Parts: sequence; C-alpha cells; structure tokens
Amino acid sequence: MTHRIAVIPGDGTGPEVVAEGIKVLNAVAGPANIKFDYHYYDLGGERYKKTGETLPGSVIAELRQFKAIYLGAIGHPDVAPGILEKGILLRARFELDQYINLRPVVLYPGVDCPLKDKGPEDIDFVVVRENTEGMYVGAGGFHKHGTPDEVAVQTSINTRKGVDRCLKFAFELARKRDRDKKLTLVAKTNVLTYASNLWFRAFEAMAPQYPDITTDYAHVDATCMWFVKNPEWFDVVVTDNLFGDIITDLGAIIQGGMGVAAGGNINPEGVSMFEPIGGSAPKYTGLQVVNPIAAIAAAQMMLEQLGETKAAAAVDGAIKKAASKDMKSMAAGKMGMSTGQVGDLIAKYAVELI
Repeated sequence: MTHRIAVIPGDGTGPEVVAEGIKVLNAVAGPANIKFDYHYYDLGGERYKKTGETLPGSVIAELRQFKAIYLGAIGHPDVAPGILEKGILLRARFELDQYINLRPVVLYPGVDCPLKDKGPEDIDFVVVRENTEGMYVGAGGFHKHGTPDEVAVQTSINTRKGVDRCLKFAFELARKRDRDKKLTLVAKTNVLTYASNLWFRAFEAMAPQYPDITTDYAHVDATCMWFVKNPEWFDVVVTDNLFGDIITDLGAIIQGGMGVAAGGNINPEGVSMFEPIGGSAPKYTGLQVVNPIAAIAAAQMMLEQLGETKAAAAVDGAIKKAASKDMKSMAAGKMGMSTGQVGDLIAKYAVELI
C-alpha cells in the first residue's frame, strides 16, 4: 500500500519536527509493509513574504488528491498575526471540509502533569471540535470603524447538518474507543440560547441511536473547572468551534504541554490534515532543542486515519517508552537530548514494537 502524503513543513521549528515525524514514518514503513510518497509544499511565512501568496487555489486543488496532509507549524514573526492562520490553516480546513478537529488529551507515562495526584490513568480523553462553522466562519463586520461609535459584530453560524455530522462522529468515536463509552456535550445553554440550544436538541435527538453510550452535558466554564479537578470524568467530549479551541489548549497543559499535544483536522470522506498543536517557536529555529513528540504523535494519528493500525500502535508505544524511560523533560532545551535524537529513539522503539 502506497500513501500519497502532502507535507507542509511550515515556519520556524516546523521543518525540524516534521523531519522527525517523517523519520519515524519511514522507520515503520518497511516492517509494516507500507510505502509513503511525500510531496512537499513551501506554504508559510517565507513564501508569503516573497510572493504575497498564502494558499493558492491551485494548491488547494492539488491537496484534494492526497491521502493526507502532514503539517509542521504556521506562524512567522515578520508576518502580522492572522494572515497566515486564516489564509492557510482556516482556508484549508474550510475548503477541504475538514469538519472535525480531533484532539486526544493523553498524559504519557513519565510526563510531568501540573495537576496534583493525577496520572496517566486519569487523563485519557478526546475532544471532538466542530471545525468549519461557529464564530470562525467570519460572518460580521464593522460599522463606523475607527470612531468612538464603532460597532463590531461577529456571528456564530451553526447549521443542523454541521452539528449532526459532528455529533455522529463523536458518538461513533465513543463507541470505537470502548473505554467508558461516555460522550459529554460542552456548550452554554443557559446564555447562548440559540446556538447552544441547537447543539443540545440535536444531541438529545441523536442519543437514542446509541443506547450503549452514556451521555452527559456540561457548560463550557464548568468544563474548564472539571478538566483541572476531575479529568478522569471525561471520555469523549464534543463541542463547537470556539469552545473547542479554548478547552483543547487547557487539555494540552494538563497532558504535559504543547510539546506533546497533537491534533487532526478530519474529513472522514476526503483528505485530512495532521499537525502538532504548538506554534512555530521561531526563537528556537535551527537549535535542535524543541520537542518533536507532538509532531510524531500527529504522524501516529495520520497512520490511524489511513487504516495502518499496526504501525500506529507501534509509534504510540514508542512515544510512551521514550517519554517514560529516556527523556528528562518535555520542555524545549530540557529534554536531555536533541530534537533529532528524540526522533532517532522513537524510530528505533517503533521498529522494535511493530
């Protein structure tokens, strides 16, 4: 089996961590009897500075032809915030209809957790975030811009179709994980009486189709509290675009930081994109001190999505082994080894485990 993969190394330390993910993918390819055909794209800050392009329509058309997209990081110190994020990340998600943002929140053995008395057995859940609607549609505008009477309006767009397909994915995932078989809807029904009400009604309507799944509801502010106090309560969490963006950053911290957090932008019927959650960290560029685990975990998620479960399980086991046995810290510059050495180690363990 040959998988055609579009690779976008991106900005800052993105190319460094992507190189380690590719290293691990190549290591397991032979033993797993799979092949990867990589095609690289120079999307990011440097291209924008030279050409003014973010994500041309011609590239979008090409990306549709791949099995998956592997992304490093987007963000350049010489480019104003929002230009690359909207022009590349959001456009790719919307144009390719990657309507699920999937964020595992897993505390690896040996990784320091800021929560008192919480270990890997307590932090193992997944956030399913709707990825193409909500506030991020960008509906709205300014009135009397730049004056004392200025008005800014931004509207959250939620369709029943968009909500239903996100909920269906989450219910199916709770069943597939076969852990607690529990799905928690996170919204704000007591204040957002239109958007959150739609989510809640759709959730209640779909639940009878999944009698084996226990359902639960929590306000988003309470969820932030429970993530810290009782993360073991959660199995699969489903929420809208904005709330999902917020609570997954909290999830990243309780699992040990951005250096270990990976995510997927999923189109179950099309091409999906996988990335480390942390930014481009330009101050560390070229120093070989950033943690590549998040990028390698993103590659592991990509293997899962491609149906390569044997290889994915080996990479997951290798990450856990390296984190618990060899690495001094998950923080940049404090790992006790270089970025490349971490990649070498995980590649070695993955081959042993496959």
